Amino acid sequence: MMPHRHRYRRRFVTCIVVAAALGLAGTQSFAATGTTAGNSKPKPWNVRHQAEIGHRHAKLVHSGQFNGLLGPGLTAGGGADEGDEAENSAEATAQFTEARTAPGVIAPGAYGAAWQQLQSMRHTPGGWSHVTKRPYNADDPRYRDINSNSSGGAGKITGRITGIAADDQGYVYAGGANGGVFRSRTGGGHWQPIADKLPSLSTGTLALDGSKRLWYATGESNTGATAFVGTGVYVLSDPHRGTFRPGDRVGGAELESTVIHALRFTGDRVWAATSRGVWSHSITKLSGPWKLEFAPNPDYLPGGSKADDPSAPYKNIANDIAVDPKDPSRVLLAVGWRGGDEYNGLYAEQDGRWQRAGALGDLPTSSDDVGNVTFAAAADGSRLYAIDQSPKQLSSNPDSGLKGVYVSKNGSPFGPWTQIADYSKLKASGSALQSAGYQPGIQSWYNQFLQVDPANADHVYLGLEEVFETKNGGTSWVTPGPYWNFPFPCWNIDPAKQTGDCFPTTHSDQHAVAIGSYHGKPWMYAGNDGGIYRRPLAGAVDSAGHAKDWQSLNDGTIDTLQYYSVGVGRDRQYGGVSVSGGLQDNGQSILRGRDTVMGSNFGGDGADTIVDPADGCNIAQEYVYLDMWVTQNCGVNNGAWTTDPTKATEYEVAPPDKDQGGKGARFIAPIAADAKNAATWIAGGRHVWVQTKGFGIRSGKEWTSAFDLGEGHVATAVASSGGTVYAGWCGPCDSQGFTRGIAVGKAGGTSRTESGGGTGWHQLDLPVDGTVPNRYISAFEIDPNHPDHVFVAVNGFSRKWTEGPGAGTGHVFESTNGGVDWKDISANLPDVPADTVKLLPNGGLALGTDLAVFYRAPGVHQWQVLGDGLPTTAALQLRPGPDGNLYAATHGRGIWSFNPRSLKARKD
Repeated sequence: MMPHRHRYRRRFVTCIVVAAALGLAGTQSFAATGTTAGNSKPKPWNVRHQAEIGHRHAKLVHSGQFNGLLGPGLTAGGGADEGDEAENSAEATAQFTEARTAPGVIAPGAYGAAWQQLQSMRHTPGGWSHVTKRPYNADDPRYRDINSNSSGGAGKITGRITGIAADDQGYVYAGGANGGVFRSRTGGGHWQPIADKLPSLSTGTLALDGSKRLWYATGESNTGATAFVGTGVYVLSDPHRGTFRPGDRVGGAELESTVIHALRFTGDRVWAATSRGVWSHSITKLSGPWKLEFAPNPDYLPGGSKADDPSAPYKNIANDIAVDPKDPSRVLLAVGWRGGDEYNGLYAEQDGRWQRAGALGDLPTSSDDVGNVTFAAAADGSRLYAIDQSPKQLSSNPDSGLKGVYVSKNGSPFGPWTQIADYSKLKASGSALQSAGYQPGIQSWYNQFLQVDPANADHVYLGLEEVFETKNGGTSWVTPGPYWNFPFPCWNIDPAKQTGDCFPTTHSDQHAVAIGSYHGKPWMYAGNDGGIYRRPLAGAVDSAGHAKDWQSLNDGTIDTLQYYSVGVGRDRQYGGVSVSGGLQDNGQSILRGRDTVMGSNFGGDGADTIVDPADGCNIAQEYVYLDMWVTQNCGVNNGAWTTDPTKATEYEVAPPDKDQGGKGARFIAPIAADAKNAATWIAGGRHVWVQTKGFGIRSGKEWTSAFDLGEGHVATAVASSGGTVYAGWCGPCDSQGFTRGIAVGKAGGTSRTESGGGTGWHQLDLPVDGTVPNRYISAFEIDPNHPDHVFVAVNGFSRKWTEGPGAGTGHVFESTNGGVDWKDISANLPDVPADTVKLLPNGGLALGTDLAVFYRAPGVHQWQVLGDGLPTTAALQLRPGPDGNLYAATHGRGIWSFNPRSLKARKD
């Protein structure tokens, strides 16, 4: 996740969420008292927030109260659903998945069918403009306020990179979590998107084969179950010049709607480790179906007798494949759900069938200790390395889920294996993660990469939350890429010093790695939650083992930023507009009127946001679980608050539900300002909270509970206009007994219709088999002229694809009587999750979905694709700007804008 600085780098593991607590502890490379050189006082960063959130979630996990995030029907003891990035990953992704799967299990092919329909739809006039196609500096010296991660050392960032490939001619390929593939011809930088024509932009992994063809496996392997599934594997025969096309897919639809963890080549075949077992295919004849090599629980595969079981997505997880270099027919499969299941283990083919392997030396083989596994082989076959995350340790050790790092010194996957590191050894190598509850490998279910220097089999790069390196086969390690620089004596918040005397580091949470050359110089490339970085393969480190030579390659031409929200306000200082947005693991970005570089004024995960249309420096940012912060100066600060607390200009104003964690609010909870009264805000947790001081609020005590949604219920969407409030909720929110509802009332706590002497808010009658499907309520839009006229967007897929009660049909519904009756207005929309809905000034309706933004002109029934140029990725929020443009926050390709004035109102 992002260099969430001090406090908010919240991390919890989604499925077996274990913990997150980052503090200051003494080692040889730390200030023993928690002070920094040049500062006489301890750093007062809100470290406590990260610690308290981590400990709270660890308690929930161990008490078995986190089943909703562990996976269908699973407990913390086995088979959990972790999520996607540390805390964000964890819960954010688990909840992202819930919204798209509840009330049941999604059949394969759902996204593919929607994409096919999308291709034949008409587009409106007009084109989208890319707002965030510019550098994003997480260390922007302008924003050193109390809730910023600025000065952590990650520098210029973008969204999560989950696949990298590089050659010896300076060509580098980087795959975004939900942003597609980018190519650089200059050893990194000056990026060009090359996969935007594909149905899926979700990256599982990238690989170059012996013929230098580029293989793109879709379906991000870091996510839980079905959150970012892909459409298979594609091959680009001329990656130096070509671009991916749908016809480049290998095989048929066998790997559609899976996530793909790894591709490995042996002889004339490629092997794929997927969420539905291990498959193989010829690399010479790319047509013909993939062959299923092994699935431990075939009854749970599509078409099997248990395919509709809620736990089916977790029953055939494969993580990696290792091939014996001396005998390619000998293959070892690493199979198992990171949260733990009895099928977890290492498998080898014996007597024509796959059986558990054992007696491999130090490398664990039991189901308790084999979780997420990554292999890496030396180029000459002399060494094979492995990382193993232990489900048992994940559920019992609050400090780390890493079982160990291992080497087979003869290069054979069958060993014998020798352990060369555990989390304690890595902790002592210069790691920034020293605090109880958050040590190296705490997110090893999510963060793993492994790469051997092709010229030196004893030189290895290891990626967990941080980047580690050994040059002697694991005898000793250093940490060239620490989590961030805050704990080190060299750190300083002074904007003139950027990050003090510390060298820049990478963003945290490592996912992908490659080695390539440019002009004869070899480079190591690291992909993580902050984008892609490089350093010389044999780079230099300081006395603490931290690299002196990291270079960010996130130059603004690669935009894989994963936004949850967007807010736009007039820039009173520079003119034009100021655009803000909340990001997965990359805080909140802000782009002001004359900026050429975006800055980061809030850290951690940036969730929903409220921006004053009249003044873009009035900003409310949600961290997670309704932990809201507000600023009235854009968060501009030189760090003076560290010695004088009165100099802080960011204030925590969280409603009380924030303190209840997952019981009090969703991980990404909804907040909104009233459409007609910007001083009235609505926040949704278990309660519908209201405050009437606008950006002048300074305390969480200033919120009032307008309505209790009920035990076990949490808000998924809120909207207010003229004091009339609509709140959508779910609870339970996963496939185990999923329920949803809509509550309506007044911001003041009275009923919507006061003339009859109403007694308070009321829940709408939404039967499971009613017009509004029994699926996740994602957004509302209220007609500014008639508060009883409201639209609702519904997530998930219709009953054709969803195995669950009341899935129904349709994605957008309209009521003209305050929700008493609803009409399905989905018409010709593709069957794809709907995320956000907005009325445009001309009376037309815009709908953001997981694949595109659609438009319905006033007075017509059919939908069109809104404009041209928007990449195929999820548009999670649409917001109008004071400049008249419509802004879209996409979860994988940044923020885009569209000028509605280019539309022509016309009827079918």
